[in-house]
Amino acid sequence: MQKKLSVLFLCGWYPSRVLPTNGDFIERHAKAVAKLNNVSVIHIITDENLVAKEEIIVSKEENLITYLAYVKPQKNGFLKALTFYKVFKKIYSKIDSIDVVHLNEIYPFGIFSLYLKKRFNKPYIISEHWTVYHQPQAKNISFFQKKISNLITKSAEFVCPVSNDLADSLKKIPLKGNYTKVPNVVNTELFFPLEKKEERFTIIHISNMINEHKNVEGILHVISKLQLESIDFCLKLIGDNSIKYIDFAKKLGIDSKNIEFINQIPHKEIVTHLQKADVFVLFSNYENLPCVILEAFSCGVPVISTNVGGIKEYFPENFGTLISKNNEELLLKEILNIYYKKHKIADKQIMHQYVKNNFSELVIANSFNNLYQKAVKNIAKWI
Repeated sequence: MQKKLSVLFLCGWYPSRVLPTNGDFIERHAKAVAKLNNVSVIHIITDENLVAKEEIIVSKEENLITYLAYVKPQKNGFLKALTFYKVFKKIYSKIDSIDVVHLNEIYPFGIFSLYLKKRFNKPYIISEHWTVYHQPQAKNISFFQKKISNLITKSAEFVCPVSNDLADSLKKIPLKGNYTKVPNVVNTELFFPLEKKEERFTIIHISNMINEHKNVEGILHVISKLQLESIDFCLKLIGDNSIKYIDFAKKLGIDSKNIEFINQIPHKEIVTHLQKADVFVLFSNYENLPCVILEAFSCGVPVISTNVGGIKEYFPENFGTLISKNNEELLLKEILNIYYKKHKIADKQIMHQYVKNNFSELVIANSFNNLYQKAVKNIAKWI
C-alpha cells in the first residue's frame, strides 16, 4: 500500500470572499486529492476592503487544511511581490510536513514552487488550466514571464495540462517540461441523471458570462430565431451577472417567458438545473476543458458545443454535437435536431458511466497520486 503523502496545493486561483467562484475547479481537485492524501492549500489574494495589514483564515475538513490569506493591494509590483512572499513564508512555517507541492497556475506562484525545490528539495508538479496560453492571447505574454515560466516548467517533475490541446499551446510558447495530461474532476455522486418530468423543452447555458469568451450574445441571437419555431421552450442563463443580458434580450425581442436569468449559484445547486435540462449549450470562442460539459454528461444531458480547445478530446459519439464557432445558423439547426430527436443520443446512464470512469474524484485522485509518488522517488535520488 502506498504511503499517504502530505501535499501542498499552491494556488493562484481559489474560491475566496473576494472572488467566490474563482478557481472552484482547483478546489475540486484539492478535495479529490484529499481522499488519498493529506492536503494543505495556500492561496493569497489582495482585498481592497481589508482594514488590517493582512488576514489569514484557516479552515479544516477531513484531510484538507485551507489557508486563505488576504493582503492590501499595492501599486508597486515589487512591494506586492515582497508582501506575498512574507505571507507565504508565514503560512508555510505553520505546515508540519510537505512531501510534494502541487502548483496550480505556472506564473507567478510557480516562483514559490521553485523556491521550495531549491531551498528544501521539495518536488513539485503543475496543473494548468489557463486559456491565456492559447493564441492569440499568448502573444500578450511578456518575454520576462516566458523566461521565468519556462524555468518553472522545466524544474517541475510533471506538467499536467487538462488537455492535449493546452499542452500543445504551452510547448509552442515554448515552455519545456515533462508533460502528462490530467483532466478536470467531476463529483459523480452529486452529478447524476434523473428522468426529466417537465414537458417544456429546456436549454441551459452555464458560464462566467464573459461575452468575448463565451459568446452569450450569439446564443441569444439564436434564441430570438428559435422563437419563430412552433415549440414551447425556455433558455436558462446561469452565471455571474447573467442579468446584464436582460436588455440585450429585450432588444432582440426575446419573450420573457422563453428566458430565465439566474445569477451565480453555489456549485452544488447547478446539478438541479442540469437534471431538468434537455440540452446544454456552450458557444465559446475558446476553451480548454470546461468542467460544466463533463457535469452535463454526468447528468445524462446532451451537449451542443463549439469545437474549440480540448473539448473534442472528451466528447464521445452520440453525446451531442460539436459545431464551428460563431456559426449561429448551425447552432439553431442542432438545437432543433435535439428537440425533434433527429440525433441518436446515448442513454443517460451510459453518459454518466463515461464520466465516472474517467473524471470521478477517485479516478483523478489516483492519477495525481501516481505522479506524486513518482515525484517523491525522483527527488530522493538526488538527495
